[in-house]
Amino acid sequence: MDELSLRSASDCLSALRKREVSSLELVDASIARIEALNPELNAVVATDYDRARDKARAADAARANGNALGALHGLPMTIKDSLETAGLVTTSGAPELRHHVPDEDAVAVHRALEAGAIVLGKTNLPIYAGDWQTYNAVYGRTNNPWGLARTVGGSSGGAAAAIAAGFVPLEIGSDIGGSIRTPAHYCGVYGHKPSHGIVPGRGHIPGPPGTKSEADLAVVGPLARTAGDLQLALDVIAGPDALMREGWSLSLPASRAERLSELRVGYWLDDPLCPIDASVRYELEATIEALRPQVKLVDIGAPLQLERIVPLYVRLLLGVIGGDMPLPLRAMGRILSPLYALADRLGIETDLVTKSAVRGMLQSHSDWNRANEGRTKLRWQCRELFQDIDVLLTPIVPVTAFPHQTGGNHLSRRLTVNGEKRPYMDHVCWVALASAAFLPATSAPVGVTPEGLPVNIQIVGPFLGDKTTIRFAELLAELRGGFRPPPLLGR
Repeated sequence: MDELSLRSASDCLSALRKREVSSLELVDASIARIEALNPELNAVVATDYDRARDKARAADAARANGNALGALHGLPMTIKDSLETAGLVTTSGAPELRHHVPDEDAVAVHRALEAGAIVLGKTNLPIYAGDWQTYNAVYGRTNNPWGLARTVGGSSGGAAAAIAAGFVPLEIGSDIGGSIRTPAHYCGVYGHKPSHGIVPGRGHIPGPPGTKSEADLAVVGPLARTAGDLQLALDVIAGPDALMREGWSLSLPASRAERLSELRVGYWLDDPLCPIDASVRYELEATIEALRPQVKLVDIGAPLQLERIVPLYVRLLLGVIGGDMPLPLRAMGRILSPLYALADRLGIETDLVTKSAVRGMLQSHSDWNRANEGRTKLRWQCRELFQDIDVLLTPIVPVTAFPHQTGGNHLSRRLTVNGEKRPYMDHVCWVALASAAFLPATSAPVGVTPEGLPVNIQIVGPFLGDKTTIRFAELLAELRGGFRPPPLLGR
């Protein structure tokens, strides 16, 4: 059944409804695919095959009896290992949670299961979802199907690799600093960061198991091989949590347009704070040129500047994760902070992103309050921007999937951009706007470099405009080809 491995979730569900394939056949095909390729990739790190097969048989029996289980009836999928799954170990990559088996599902997982999905297992991530590469002391490192020596990104790296390798058609991940968008880019698949607050985050680790509060900036969202499957999944997992359900329901606005010709498309590919490697730029510019005859293009230029957005976002981000930083990293921050202050007084130029991270991990609550006010003003500015455009196209990260670089830490690692060394923290620059301003952002494949590595573009929309960014990604696939199978699959 290997021919099933690259079908979209929508195609699989259609085949199930038409009785062209059974749920058990889909599950068995996914398991066979995982067993064949996962030893090299290490994307799926905990499995639940016996329960999955039992649920597949039950799904087939229900269908035979005319009982529909929901929008995902009988569909196999995997779940990022930061989302709790009842009866299945959930570690978030942390050795201290090696034996943690939750009693209940995360809200998003519960909704997928209630819709009839069948969970085959969990996908790998960095410890506590805290890196742009995927490795940890519990399960080891995940490798990219576009090149085993290269990173899959993070933190939903196992999720993106599993989708790219054809293990499953659908996955649920999470994103606070590009953790869906960046792995989708490095692996050449689709990923969607929803508008903040529309998908409950309860049941995500971090915080600690049992945490009920929602983390600032963090979202839960889908990854898939088609844009349409992102919408399919979002329709299932979005909506208020139980505390709010009595007072409100979610009704996302329809897409602003159904055809490219109806869309006003802004683009922003340049900013001095974070230069883009020529290999990435070529594919992004080719995408803009392909769109030029089809849409109304707007180069937004100066209204948005990373120099303002990134320090604000990093302050907010470190307000979430700073308290849990490893002690050596916090110690480094205490050493660097007065040095940055001295450099500022002397007029010495320093790396703005790293400096903002150091200050963010040591900030006071009043510092955070000022950052939150800045964020609110940015949200109003974005509201005005999206009166004039429907979507905004930007890079996701400056580079393609790079060779594994797991030594050192976030402050000591480097990216290579146009032959020059750049801070590893440049990962946050282009994802910062959507995260800080709570905006939806879809990561969509648009090409492959001469080196044979995928490139995605980021499609940012107005707050609650999730259907617009996803629909645009669907339309863009007609011009730029969408998902391409990685070379590992051609063997």
